[in-house]
Amino acid sequence: MRATKFTALTAATLFAISLSACGSDSDDSGSGTAAAPAPTMTSAAAAPSSAAPMDSMANFGTGCAAVPADPANAGSFEAMAKVPVATAASGNPLLSTLVTAVKKAGLVDSLNSADGITVFAPTNDAFAKIPKATLDKVLADKKTLTSILTYHVVPGKLTPADLAGTHKTLQGQELMVAGSGESFTVGTDKASVICGNVQTANANVYIIDSVLMPKS
Repeated sequence: MRATKFTALTAATLFAISLSACGSDSDDSGSGTAAAPAPTMTSAAAAPSSAAPMDSMANFGTGCAAVPADPANAGSFEAMAKVPVATAASGNPLLSTLVTAVKKAGLVDSLNSADGITVFAPTNDAFAKIPKATLDKVLADKKTLTSILTYHVVPGKLTPADLAGTHKTLQGQELMVAGSGESFTVGTDKASVICGNVQTANANVYIIDSVLMPKS
């Protein structure tokens, strides 16, 4: 009789231990289930930052190194972003000839008051490629100068992702931009963008290494 009781007690104990073990497995399984989503959530959260859209690109190109780095300088990227485009260009040391041309054409107010434009801005070196006699003649001819300058302006603030394609200029003719990423050429002259996506208060500016000439 005592052996029978011992056997029954032993069986009950083993059964209780078995249930406890099962309960422990269930808890461990529950913990595993709770932990499993964590890597998935981390992966999903990381995805957007690993694939930043082209629209969010900052200024790019080798020519950007010539732009003043000091935010207090009127020609720095930070300072240019706070003022309209003609005013912004006047502080940039790369664009002094362009600013002179814009003033001679009487376009300062028009450009500064425009509501969202893209400007392809030739550098001083770009203007220097034009023979001096020819450049002086153009600068003295307001109608021709206005036609050339407005050929460098496109309605809308084009991001790098929007840049490639055909765009109608303020001058009236179309302008073709080719390329992608950080490499773009503009017009049949194939001017290269040397510093792109420069922000001003009312425009995106793409600094180029040649002056664009509309069809006569």
